[in-house]
Amino acid sequence: MRIPAPRSAPAAVLVGAAVVLLLALAVVVVAVVHHPPSRTTKAAPTTAVAPAARDIGVVDAVGSLAVLRDWDRARSAAWEAGDPAALRDLYAHGSAAGRADVAMLRRWTARGLRVEGMAMQVLAVELRLRTSRRLVLVVTDRLVGAVAVGPDGRRTDLPRDGATRRRLEFRRTGADWRLASALEVEAGAADLSPRGRF
Repeated sequence: MRIPAPRSAPAAVLVGAAVVLLLALAVVVVAVVHHPPSRTTKAAPTTAVAPAARDIGVVDAVGSLAVLRDWDRARSAAWEAGDPAALRDLYAHGSAAGRADVAMLRRWTARGLRVEGMAMQVLAVELRLRTSRRLVLVVTDRLVGAVAVGPDGRRTDLPRDGATRRRLEFRRTGADWRLASALEVEAGAADLSPRGRF
């Protein structure tokens, strides 16, 4: 004997589909809340190792990129806190780049402004040299995500920076890497810097 299907079968299918969609949406919402998207891009930078640095292992190459990222984060934190002393500590003693950065921070804080969310989007990195005391990278990056906050709390998004190519030289002082110099490099220009130890 054949039993006819209840008339509400299509409704049951629709309810089941709605439940599955709601569960999937809940999983996405939970994932986003517990792991918010980064303010920096997810695109990985292109990397290269200069011919003179070919004997540098993968661990050192990855570690060099980590030095850059940690330094950028510490700089962002110093700018957000409006802390010239913390910013100065990120640079090697006598660094012209450090003097310029601290002077710029002081000009912003003198006007009652703070900069939040400053992040460097790294587009390309070339490892030129890595020793126990010296690290030289040629980096193409740009400033993204920065917001100026006034004394009244008013927030203004800063314009996205254009990509710049720089030769960055870090020197190790104790356990810390400090930026000794940051020189702009024109696209296609040869890096004639010495590759020996200081």
